[in-house]
Amino acid sequence: MAKYSKKAGEKVEQAMHEMKEGKLETGTGKKVTSKKQAVAIGLSEARDAGAKVPKKSTKKK
Repeated sequence: MAKYSKKAGEKVEQAMHEMKEGKLETGTGKKVTSKKQAVAIGLSEARDAGAKVPKKSTKKK
């Protein structure tokens, strides 16, 4: 069984594309430069859109 839905993958792909163009911003308006942050934003948007995405991890590394 797939861990992420197709819609979630599309949202992450869109966020990565925006980051590479320099158009992706955080909630506070700062530019996103990290790939990890772009993926997190994409997954968050997919979660808000109702896509199948696992819950946020509460583990700190």
